[in-house]
Amino acid sequence: MFKNKEEFKQIFQNNVVSKLGKPLDEVSNEDVYTILSRMLREFAGREWAATNRELRQDQEKQVYYLSLEFLIGRLLGNNLLNMGMLKTVKEGLEDLGISLGEIEEEEADAGLGNGGLGRLAACFLDSLASLGYAGHGCGIRYQYGLFEQKIVDGNQVELPDDWLQKGFEWEVRRADRKVEVRFGGQVETREEDGELYFSTRDYEAVWAVPYDVPVIGYKGSNPDYHINTLRLWSAEPVREMANRNMASGGNYYNYLNYNRSVESISEFLYPDDSHYEGRLLRLKQQYFLCSAGLQSILRTYDKLNLSYDHLPDQIAIHINDTHPTLVIPELMRILMDEKGYGWDAAWDITCRTVSYTNHTILSEALERWPAQMIRELMPRVYMIIDEINTRFCKMLMDKYPDDPDRVAHMAIVYDDQVKMAHLAIAGSHSINGVAALHTDILKEREMRNFYELYPQRFNNKTNGITHRRWLMHANPELCDLISDSIGSRWITHPQELVGILKYSEDAAFQEKAAAIKQHNKQHLASYIEQKYGTVVNTESIFDVQVKRLHAYKRQFLNILHVMYLYNQLKSMPSHDMVPRTFIFGAKAAPGYYLAKSTIKLINTVANVVNNDPDVKDKLNVFFLENYSVSLAEKIIPAADVSEQISTASKEASGTGNMKLMMNGALTIGTMDGANVEMYEMLGDANMFMFGLTADQVMNYYQHGGYNARDIYNSDPRIKEVVDQLVTPGAFAQNSYEFDSLYRSLLDGNDEYFMLKDFDSYAESHVQIEAAYRNQKDWLKRSIHNIAHSGKFSSDRTIGQYASEIWKIHPVNK
Repeated sequence: MFKNKEEFKQIFQNNVVSKLGKPLDEVSNEDVYTILSRMLREFAGREWAATNRELRQDQEKQVYYLSLEFLIGRLLGNNLLNMGMLKTVKEGLEDLGISLGEIEEEEADAGLGNGGLGRLAACFLDSLASLGYAGHGCGIRYQYGLFEQKIVDGNQVELPDDWLQKGFEWEVRRADRKVEVRFGGQVETREEDGELYFSTRDYEAVWAVPYDVPVIGYKGSNPDYHINTLRLWSAEPVREMANRNMASGGNYYNYLNYNRSVESISEFLYPDDSHYEGRLLRLKQQYFLCSAGLQSILRTYDKLNLSYDHLPDQIAIHINDTHPTLVIPELMRILMDEKGYGWDAAWDITCRTVSYTNHTILSEALERWPAQMIRELMPRVYMIIDEINTRFCKMLMDKYPDDPDRVAHMAIVYDDQVKMAHLAIAGSHSINGVAALHTDILKEREMRNFYELYPQRFNNKTNGITHRRWLMHANPELCDLISDSIGSRWITHPQELVGILKYSEDAAFQEKAAAIKQHNKQHLASYIEQKYGTVVNTESIFDVQVKRLHAYKRQFLNILHVMYLYNQLKSMPSHDMVPRTFIFGAKAAPGYYLAKSTIKLINTVANVVNNDPDVKDKLNVFFLENYSVSLAEKIIPAADVSEQISTASKEASGTGNMKLMMNGALTIGTMDGANVEMYEMLGDANMFMFGLTADQVMNYYQHGGYNARDIYNSDPRIKEVVDQLVTPGAFAQNSYEFDSLYRSLLDGNDEYFMLKDFDSYAESHVQIEAAYRNQKDWLKRSIHNIAHSGKFSSDRTIGQYASEIWKIHPVNK
């Protein structure tokens, strides 16, 4: 694209004049972002086309990763990094008086995901492209993201996340590749020569129009980029259908209702499912994704002119959690109704093509859909699901003739509910968990019956994160320090980060690492001061908990402990405490009352603490609104302490723990999710572990024996902070403001064992403070965390998926 900084400046200035008709001194930051991103996309387009051409010519097996979420964040900086142009462009813009950092702020975070599920999918796409695999994403192009979070009087307020308001420079609309998705109608059956044939009439059709986003792999020393595709589907009306309805007696308002119904499919990420219409829309989204994605995949396969007997040899379809599970009956429908396959052959092809990742054991997250809803929305698909269930249950009855309870428990359709996880397991050749502990819980407890039936299908693939975004782009000074010390080979072989262990006690290396951390803390403090008008003590411990707000993640435990620290300081003003700054970032689901009450509590405590002259030099609390990928890139490099404190057994893996570890934060955590595997490498010397184990938690759930009131009555620290929730005074303005939180602990018997773990949690914080006082030792521990984080690169995870599940290999360009 350009060989050096001077050539970049010339090309850039020419584009400004030719595209905008403005001199350089009149362009805005938005103008610069638009010109720069279009330059990169146009240049990448040639390599994108070359990648697709070579995949077709070489007939490489391709994997398609279906997910309702892709939390890709901003792309300008990440694409510059992967294209090897970041330094050249940054310096060239500086010569022109332009800050690349300010330009990156002009890009909206893509509203395509919510939390860890979507961010994992984004990391996987980055690794697939960077490692040279033929692997593509398939999702929905939501017009609005989850919501834009504002904090008003301490409360979360949800505003529309209109992320497409200024367009999305990285996408390409492919109207010529649209496909038709059909809902409703009546299934007609006819028999010819002893064979049954099925067709559907009176259906409602919508267009699924693809918008393609290039996924640019890291170039490194390669002569070319490998560029895969994230295909996002947008729902649009079928005008011919609307016109036919009008011609057959429909009216203008029916036409408008049809248009509105269609547009709603791709309008919102996670529509409100607290009522029937919202649940129906969410199910509609899932089928829309599966049907459109599958039609597109098979259209590509058809160009190979191969029998569908070979589909599993050329195509791997992976479903990210249960949301895309309908791809299983949809593939069966196409194979039988359109390709002429019988049931047994179609089922064999389907099972060998599809694989499934389970992301949760939380009962509320294991999807179940009313059978009648599926029957009405996609009648032919429901017939296939029902037949899958019938055959599956017959097989179970033959295998376990004396165990009807097992058959009922494992059924795909039972009590007028379709269990999507059961369907995903039955119709996939691989089922994986996302951390060793999570997979063991699946096999030994939650999915034990299925594991006994299909032991060869179950496997573990511990999650990972792309070090390109979360270390190289988010923390470039640390990246440079590592490369200056051990060379740059770690960038393409991240497990070689372990090489910096030899510098863990090196005074010069420690000094440089400390200076980088301090610079990152000052950068975050400047952001907080600019946005909230509050000065942050950058000499304090930055203690960070940033993740989705959910009771099992226990932000509530964290803020109860902050209340306890405040009480300590108020009762002992001379208490010698290392200054602490607690930083929270999280969104709560709009209908999740307890989670929103926790946000209110955090902000209430922050308001009290930050305005109390007795403690403000020692204790501060900040809730940073509208947590996002771009905000995480500011917070994570600045963190000293990483809060990973979920109730043991509840967090499938976690990936925030990995990002913070990679940037040198020390973890305080439970033996949950991937924390366990981090601990196996780091040990007590480099992590602060506390609380119940997964076995102890599940034993309490199974056998009882836990009484939260006993702990409340026996521990004065706990009693004081819990009572403060409902006693007007230090925090609560009245007795009912936080009554729901109070009752969840005592009347609800503390479902997530926050009071049980409080003592060991508080003791771990005492250990953190003591460790931080010895900065040389703290830096040694921090370097150990960075060194061992290479195992948690998504490059390692994707390599395992590729070789063990998808059976694909890197494409040689």
